[in-house]
Amino acid sequence: MRQQNQDNRLTPIERRASGALAAVFGLRMLGLFLIMPVIAIYGQQYPDYTPLLIGLAIGAYGLTQALLQIPLGMLSDRIGRRPVIIGGLIVFAVGSLVAAWADSLVGVIIGRALQGMGAIAAAILALAADITRDSQRPKVMATIGMFIGLSFALALVLGPLLGAQIGLSGLFYFTAVSAVFGIFVLLVAVPKVAQKSARGDLIPLKSELSQLFKDPQLARLNLGVLVLHCVLTAFFVVVPLQLMRGGLAADEHAWLYLPTLIASFAFMIPMLIKAERQRQQPRYFRVAIALVILAVAVIVFIPAHWTYLAIAVVLFFTGFNFLEATLPSSLTRFAPAGRKGSASGIYATFQFLGAFIGGAAGGSIYQYFGLLGVGIFCTVLLVCWFVISFGMEPPPQQQSVSFTLDKLTADQADGLAEQLSQVAGVEEVRIVAAEQTVYLKVHKTDYNDSEIEAYLASYRT
Repeated sequence: MRQQNQDNRLTPIERRASGALAAVFGLRMLGLFLIMPVIAIYGQQYPDYTPLLIGLAIGAYGLTQALLQIPLGMLSDRIGRRPVIIGGLIVFAVGSLVAAWADSLVGVIIGRALQGMGAIAAAILALAADITRDSQRPKVMATIGMFIGLSFALALVLGPLLGAQIGLSGLFYFTAVSAVFGIFVLLVAVPKVAQKSARGDLIPLKSELSQLFKDPQLARLNLGVLVLHCVLTAFFVVVPLQLMRGGLAADEHAWLYLPTLIASFAFMIPMLIKAERQRQQPRYFRVAIALVILAVAVIVFIPAHWTYLAIAVVLFFTGFNFLEATLPSSLTRFAPAGRKGSASGIYATFQFLGAFIGGAAGGSIYQYFGLLGVGIFCTVLLVCWFVISFGMEPPPQQQSVSFTLDKLTADQADGLAEQLSQVAGVEEVRIVAAEQTVYLKVHKTDYNDSEIEAYLASYRT
């Protein structure tokens, strides 16, 4: 029986998979973020302490992440998402242990660089896209984006609290344990699906990688995420100091971030829903960028007071969370079939490169030009992104259809997926044997419905 994919709800497997992948991503980002609020303080205990080494310890993970996102994204296309994710989490745990055992900041930097070498962001985003239907992908990507934002807020709360009890080394041990737990969540909670992309699109080619770089819509998304994460890290170079000037003691900062982030979700979610329903993603992109610009203006130009700064944090995270959720969703829908791993690798390279540049540039600019310099730096980047966004288009809307079966086994799923991928007009095939369901992404006018039905006939009673 053929069903048009009209259901607006996540299936049970989609809910379980999206929650599990969001948890894995969130645990890993929590480990990366956890030392950021405290390393400048506890780093002074090392004999080779200098501000430069502190900056390198903060940014080293972003540089190695940027270098390895494309290779590991391509590798996930070749050998599968799960092996790359598990291997990356193991490397991340090893890096955490190296940093925990280090007796110098140079050793911490090496550990942080190793943490970054577990570059699994592209593989996780690609696996999320593999498991979910196109119509439900924005919800799943939004869930992952929310977990990333929540992990950052939790890091700002837990970092100072745990650091006071267990020290910097203890925080690195904590991140190693979180990586091991992430592997357990992946193995237990994320279902295996048979996924094949049409016409041998599984193996990336250098010429196609070059095309992904040149694609104008993907390029806008890549530049956008670079700016977003550059501004994020520069933003937190100055905000803690401004909060102290605004009347909040250092030990009170943690309790500001979490409620303001939750408040930002309340404003962001309606924006996300309206943008998808109205197919007005570019317009809401610009609204979100404007909110971030407004937040920077409040911090830089309004005299420091904790109430104004709290409003600025809400504005910032409303725009940031909307963009963080919708950028990867748009990416997977613009990316050619079978190239999600490579496209996501390019995207994540820009993301982590932005984090590295923002931290290094933000600290340097603040040292020499003060708060105004950081504000101008962030504003110029955001205005450039705002202008570039006028060339954006709404993500393409392929038709998603599903077919229910009666007697498909897990062993038969791979063969059937390979057959269906050869049907004219079929863009993507996903088979969930546990649901006895075949999901297809097809061109609306040029796919052969009768040929699909012929392949499925032997799996029906």
